Amino acid sequence: MNTNRTFFLESLGCAKNLVDSEVMLGCLLNEGYELVSAVEEAAIIIVNTCSFIEDATRESLDTILEFAELKQTGACTHLVVCGCLPQRYKDELLQELPEVDLFLGAGGFQNIAAHLQALADNTVSKRLVADRPAFLLTDKTPRMLSVPGGSAYIKIAEGCSHHCTYCTIPSIKGPYRRRSSASIVKEARQLSADGIGEINLVAQDTTRYEGLDGLLKKLVAIKDLTWVRLLYCHPRHLTPDIIRLMAGEEKLCRYIDIPLQHIADPVLKKMGRRITRKKTEALISSIRRICPDIALRTTFIVGFPGETERDFEALLSFAEDTGFDHLGAFQYRDEEGTPASRLPDKIPEKVKKERYNLLMRGQADISRKKNSRFKGREIQVLVEGISANEHYNLQARTEFQAPEIDGVVYLKEPVTIGSFQRVKITRTLTYDLVGRVLEDSTE
Repeated sequence: MNTNRTFFLESLGCAKNLVDSEVMLGCLLNEGYELVSAVEEAAIIIVNTCSFIEDATRESLDTILEFAELKQTGACTHLVVCGCLPQRYKDELLQELPEVDLFLGAGGFQNIAAHLQALADNTVSKRLVADRPAFLLTDKTPRMLSVPGGSAYIKIAEGCSHHCTYCTIPSIKGPYRRRSSASIVKEARQLSADGIGEINLVAQDTTRYEGLDGLLKKLVAIKDLTWVRLLYCHPRHLTPDIIRLMAGEEKLCRYIDIPLQHIADPVLKKMGRRITRKKTEALISSIRRICPDIALRTTFIVGFPGETERDFEALLSFAEDTGFDHLGAFQYRDEEGTPASRLPDKIPEKVKKERYNLLMRGQADISRKKNSRFKGREIQVLVEGISANEHYNLQARTEFQAPEIDGVVYLKEPVTIGSFQRVKITRTLTYDLVGRVLEDSTE
């Protein structure tokens, strides 16, 4: 092993970041670099960061500082930080993190091999490369999947042009840019040929993709794909045509991830969401009328500046009345440089926490009731890996459970990771299910 070309890569943040990390893996392996599983053994440590919100920024900084110690105690000779953090904070990091040898912003990660060679040759002209993001991956871009389990993400677009008042993404990732459908379909075919049975389409806004229904029809026509899932759907761009396609196409997961952020009109207006409660309720009603068995996931922000008790009660009752299958929430935090950070009427931390807890306690009750409907039912699952619960051997997912963000199905039977199985649900928990694999169920 050439110890000077060993590397370890830590990927933080969302699924879109994971795709970027997998591109870096592919690029480096193609150039003869050697991936190691123990960070202490790596000559080069790469951290692909997230800084979308304060908690993600803090996690990124903590990880960088932890790994920086290995320049003294481990094999590390070069520490490289990529992604959103250097793109957002740029020159501030140069002063605050002298331990880092190179910062690559959100538009430079695809050239990681050339940058590492410059580090090795001591020819780096500047420690920070954070130009305006313009890169779009294609089916020819090197990529190595990093997560076992028969599932993969495909990024169909980059950037965002919505400019919600609380969000840093447009300033980090740049304006919306879409890939060609031909490139996406080719990548999906390659993944399918490599044994991937589920693809999850991701972008900052997947439903903004022009011709999305046509793209989905091409993807479900790929013979060896079993599931195609759509994530990050903006409510303003979700059309009845997409839902009708879900209702009629077996391979298209009956699942919509639609981050609503709030429901009270005064808060939505301050957020810059450009949608109203009336339109949101009409959209959800239409979705469930067209596809009654669809699973809905959403995300809310509580404690936005100026959120009154009446606004929060509207959100709480809306969540209860709608009965989302999956619901996540964030307590609002000011993000530097955003219009929302300059709004008056900040909500006290104690109140934000109380509202968050109320919302999530209510959702736990909803989730428990919804899961109870599945006891005794036979369901198709994708076996994704070793169980995080010590009482079970494996964990799997149904079509109404997206990877990493939703619950799972726990299994005891020793079946093949990455395979599709038929299971009978024997027990239901608040967020998870327990199943028994049926004989001769591999699909």
